[in-house]
Amino acid sequence: MNGAPLLRLEGVRKSFRGVHAVTDASFAVARGSITGLIGPNGSGKSTTIDCLSGFQRPDAGRVLLDGQDITGLPAHLVARAGLRRSFQQVRLFDALSLRDNLMQAAQAADGVGWLGAVLRSPALRRAELAAAERAWLLLDQIGLTRLAESPAGALSYGQKKLAALAAALMPRPRLVVLDEPMAGVNPSRIVEVEAILRRLNAAGETFLIVEHNVDCIMRLCHEVVVFEQGRTLTSGPPAMVRDDPRVLEAYLGVPAAA
Repeated sequence: MNGAPLLRLEGVRKSFRGVHAVTDASFAVARGSITGLIGPNGSGKSTTIDCLSGFQRPDAGRVLLDGQDITGLPAHLVARAGLRRSFQQVRLFDALSLRDNLMQAAQAADGVGWLGAVLRSPALRRAELAAAERAWLLLDQIGLTRLAESPAGALSYGQKKLAALAAALMPRPRLVVLDEPMAGVNPSRIVEVEAILRRLNAAGETFLIVEHNVDCIMRLCHEVVVFEQGRTLTSGPPAMVRDDPRVLEAYLGVPAAA
């Protein structure tokens, strides 16, 4: 996790009709890390990840992905640059099998044009073989191989969350942003999801995780970024952030010592 950061935000700002949702989002995500983004409700976390993933255009500031300026690019171009994200509401094709959902996610980013698809070109066949191999690998890593041919609509909510994670990883992105991956997951399964994320990280994946479950973030992440009132309050290793009096004040209303 040394060297230049994989993702850097510099002074990102965003307002909606005069309401300042984000006033100064400035932080970095190290390559090969699991970085957490936490903060009270309304602190600007969701707007910030919308800005960095291309679903909102920042009013000011810069977003750099592996040194490339992706500020203001639409979501499909941000995804093509290598940044993928999941959503709080799981987006799967319920009628398709779990494996076919993963294949569909790969097809959307395989670079084979419509003519190649119509003609069943060698490039398309190679892409399909590579996608099938990757789908089975990811299904094994998330522990859902046995459900590969099950309709996505028949999966439990927690299994759908894992399927959405695997779908985001199918195109081999540089960075995956996870929006509330633990929300709605049975508390008894959260530690299992944490273990899956650690395995994926050990295999080379980089994650930025927005999550309200602070205990989970403190256990899982290498670095934690804290937002408060639309700006970056602090960032650092979990132990340092946990003991920061400003974080206690932001969450609990306990005044920081002078």
